[in-house]
Amino acid sequence: MASIGEILLNTLSADQQIRESATTHLETAANEDFKQYVVMLCQELNNEQSQARIAAGLALKNAMTARESVRREEMSTRWMNIDAATRDQIKALVLTTLGTQDVRAGIVTAQVVAAIAAIELPLGQWEGVIRDMIQNLSSTDNTNLRQCTLQSIGYICETIDRDILTSQANSILTAVVQGARKDEPSEAVRLAAIGALYNSLEFIEDNFKREGERNYIMQVVCEATQSQDLEVQVAAFECLVRIMQVYYEMMPFYMQKALFGLTVQGMRSPHERVALQAVEFWSTVAEVEIDQENYRLEAIDNGEQPTHTNYNFAKAALPETLPVILELMTKQDEDDDEDDWNLCMAAGTCLSVTAQSVGDACVAPVIQFVETNIRHAQWQYREASVMAFGSILEGPSQELLVPPVAQALPFLIEMMNDPVIKVKDATAWTLGRVSQSLAECIKPEVHLQPLIEALVRGLDDSNRIVSNCCLSLMNLADQLQGEQGRDSATSHMSPFFNGIITALMRITERNSNEAFARTSAYEAISILVTHTARDTFPTISALSTSILDRLEQTIAVQNEIVGVDERNSHLELQSNLCSVLTNVIRRVGKDISPIADRIMTVLLQLSTAASKSSTILEDAFLAIGALTTALESEFARYLDSFAPFMFSALSNHEEHQLCSIAVGIIGDVCRSLGPASASYCDNFMTTLLQNLQSPVLHRNVKPNILSCFGDIALAIEGQFAAYLDVTMSVLAQACNIRAAPTDYDMIDYVNGLREGIMDAYIGIVQGLKSSDSNLLAPHLPHLFEFMSTVYNDPERSDALLRSICGLLGDLAESFPGGDIKNLLMSEWVVQCLKEGRSSRQNSVTTKEVARWAKEMVKRATM
Repeated sequence: MASIGEILLNTLSADQQIRESATTHLETAANEDFKQYVVMLCQELNNEQSQARIAAGLALKNAMTARESVRREEMSTRWMNIDAATRDQIKALVLTTLGTQDVRAGIVTAQVVAAIAAIELPLGQWEGVIRDMIQNLSSTDNTNLRQCTLQSIGYICETIDRDILTSQANSILTAVVQGARKDEPSEAVRLAAIGALYNSLEFIEDNFKREGERNYIMQVVCEATQSQDLEVQVAAFECLVRIMQVYYEMMPFYMQKALFGLTVQGMRSPHERVALQAVEFWSTVAEVEIDQENYRLEAIDNGEQPTHTNYNFAKAALPETLPVILELMTKQDEDDDEDDWNLCMAAGTCLSVTAQSVGDACVAPVIQFVETNIRHAQWQYREASVMAFGSILEGPSQELLVPPVAQALPFLIEMMNDPVIKVKDATAWTLGRVSQSLAECIKPEVHLQPLIEALVRGLDDSNRIVSNCCLSLMNLADQLQGEQGRDSATSHMSPFFNGIITALMRITERNSNEAFARTSAYEAISILVTHTARDTFPTISALSTSILDRLEQTIAVQNEIVGVDERNSHLELQSNLCSVLTNVIRRVGKDISPIADRIMTVLLQLSTAASKSSTILEDAFLAIGALTTALESEFARYLDSFAPFMFSALSNHEEHQLCSIAVGIIGDVCRSLGPASASYCDNFMTTLLQNLQSPVLHRNVKPNILSCFGDIALAIEGQFAAYLDVTMSVLAQACNIRAAPTDYDMIDYVNGLREGIMDAYIGIVQGLKSSDSNLLAPHLPHLFEFMSTVYNDPERSDALLRSICGLLGDLAESFPGGDIKNLLMSEWVVQCLKEGRSSRQNSVTTKEVARWAKEMVKRATM
């Protein structure tokens, strides 16, 4: 039998069969006796003579941590079930192993220490681990021990909740700053210390607020940017980026004294990794200042004193930083992989966020750079000038941008003929930005034909530029649709629609999806169909036939597919085809009727062939939902055939997105069939109520279920009385769910849940309005109490305010005789309707609903 060392080494084998066999052996050992397993791994890790130490350390770490929260909890429980004496023995041994002569084994051991600490510290165990490691740092000359100890502290700081470590912030900070100083003889120790400092920045807030300590920290980090060791330089600039993110408000003094010069110098570094981090610093400055300005304006809109200050560092530094950024954008290489992040890309991104931050200040110097280089003999300068031009189209004022964009547009169209692919790709991207943000510069009678011809030629060029050509065409379709939107008889794009669709369909016929060209083409077809005018319907009709032909072909060959990659490609193709079909149905509406039978047959075949977990079911269901809405009552003839698939999806709680779409289809069916859907509602309501009680179903489906109750009530009107009491009981339970002030995920969920509750109440009130509103009378006090609670919640959304106003109006209309006068004259109701009508933050729709509701309430309380 192989020894533990041999088995561990086999887990690193290049031979897949050997590797999998060894992994299985280790998993079996862990499951049979976990205590013996971790002790054995720990001893192997500590054995200076073993060749399998690193493998042992990785296995030990992986036995205690996982990405998935459920799996992580299982591992934590398994570790804590080991007796305390054995755990203490393992912890002592790994702390000793940090000082091993093999630094690679020491680094893995640092990860093991952090994995154990991540389990025990939150449980109030191993509270002395930080103290013991800091003592190691102060009582040894062993460089490996100091390096690995600092790395372990860094890993712990990265993984443990900040509140757990705050009490030890002083000692941690002292240790890591001591190791990061410029007089530290070991650059490896210094690097580990800077990494630990990076990971500890958030919980040393109190230290950072003290000027003396802050000055020393900043001095140490700034000095590290000048280290002769490349890794230390990179880590120091990474640290400065994080400091700017976390402590922007405290940076004015340091920006003036050191950071301006250090980071501009860093951007000019011959080492790309250093330059990348220096560029990232200025991107971060711009991003933070965008947020600061938004916070400031929001406070002013709310009539509050702004608590956030925008120091405009990006604008002040622009004369120094912008020339360097533009220069870096020219550092393009013909062989650069477009998927690899490089200095040129980083500089372009930095320019884009800087433009959003500084606005008009960047326009003149960038335009000068463009004018100088747009016809440059070297393609790198042409590409940089076009990218720079596109990068400043968001942020500066439209008034300042329109003249240069209008002047540049003919040159940009001409540059789609550039002999260099990268220049054409950048040009297509910039044209997309123009068509998205400054479509008014595109004069249809002058620019549209040459622009579309250039983009269509680009579709037949390299796969690399197809995505950006498609993006430009999508933006044109969106921005240049007819004056009446979807109801327009024609549009500026109509004469080109058939040619564009033909060119895009050619792209979709390609066997490969290199650079996502095929996917982009299908997406462009979907968007063009969505925004086209009615005079293109004959082309859409032919398109729908082609899409159905292709879907039928994919179903015919489905059983012949072998291999994971081929199957994934096939599913992606079916998904793209379903997406186009869905948009065609939504666009033509009732006109889809002549081919509805064929569409439904194909979609049911897709659903039959798909597995329960296949994403293609979601795409097929979305298309069926669109068909339901388009056909209205005519969809009834398909319902018996489709119902088994729908109820299967509703009971498939593991695939919550599919389940959610199925819930939406119930709403579509009820809206389309109206009162005729009543015969199906017993099954609908039973299934939906069961789903609400499911402990397995993802919580995000439940707001949609509540909203669906409103759709059912609105459709079957007075017949909903049979379900009223149980529905109102369920809604009352949902009303009681609250979120903690700092639990932002829960706040979002509760807002979504409340929107679903409001949709349900609105549908029920409107549905019963025509029959017997008095059925609602026993529920009104609770309903008004819930609305008051939601209105007074500072986290409520604009959508919730609109729903409250709408429901108040519906209730006033349902009880016009003064029966609920006292409820409607509550102080909060008056305030709510006033805020809905007048607040600057509210959407136009919310204001309109609030005005209507006020009139209804006025009539009901006279």
